[in-house]
Amino acid sequence: MTQGGTVTQVEAGGPAAYWNPGSQILWRYRENAGDRFHIVRPVTVVRDDAELLAVWLAPGTECMRPVLADGTPVHTEPLETRYTKPRTVQRDRWFGTGVLKLARPGEPWSVWLFWEPGWRFKNWYVNLEEPLARWSGGVDSEDHFLDISVHPDRTWGWRDEDEFAQAQRDGLMDARSAARVREAGRAAVEVIRVWGPPFPDGWERWRPDPAWPVPSLPEDWDRTPAHVST
Repeated sequence: MTQGGTVTQVEAGGPAAYWNPGSQILWRYRENAGDRFHIVRPVTVVRDDAELLAVWLAPGTECMRPVLADGTPVHTEPLETRYTKPRTVQRDRWFGTGVLKLARPGEPWSVWLFWEPGWRFKNWYVNLEEPLARWSGGVDSEDHFLDISVHPDRTWGWRDEDEFAQAQRDGLMDARSAARVREAGRAAVEVIRVWGPPFPDGWERWRPDPAWPVPSLPEDWDRTPAHVST
């Protein structure tokens, strides 16, 4: 599905290769303690270089999302059984305003920007996750449950600590992995406290190119690639 001159291979030790602005790629998350992809979002590349990958998730984009086996939305299931009941995936659309996602190579989180209707900036959201693994069609990761919300006045707070704890109780994350996620969270908080990149970089004033089409979800959204870099 990539457009705009994407590179399909990065040679070990060779020169870096990046997607051009306007390229369409997939941003995917694997199941926790599993191999299937259960969150898949087609996005448009805004910037891609040695310092940053920035992508735009446009309103109305068709995505894949997890649901319970009977079709019940995951977030409506009580926390105690949310991660133990059988699941499947289904096609859906990203409703509401779009999301700008920013990820630095090798960093165990990405930073998402949300707006209210009319482009009134709402907040940053630090999504703790595995560092992105690149392949020819996009990037893959695994979500780590725990997140951080950062407000325009620079105040911040932890998010989803209850889900983080429940995931450990249900065996989706062992103690060592959980400690690593907490460490990553503390590192992200330090970036917030000193107001390091990307927070002071003006991304809240960014706007998408109106000529960009909404990316489509390919039929082979779940193909298993050979990851070529992080």
